[in-house]
Amino acid sequence: METRLDQYETEMLERMEEMKSCQRDRLGESCFNCENFLECQLRERYVEAVYASMNKGAGGGFEF
Repeated sequence: METRLDQYETEMLERMEEMKSCQRDRLGESCFNCENFLECQLRERYVEAVYASMNKGAGGGFEF
């Protein structure tokens, strides 16, 4: 049976590929060594996409 991704999962996978591409081009396997780690817009968009895929766009709080 084929599983279709919803728009949130698709967005998350696209953002993940962008981030992995940046890691490959610049850093290796992690963002932790990047000088822009805390200010990185690419990483921020990825985190937001992951959160949206978890709550399917319903919003709400985000705490660790």
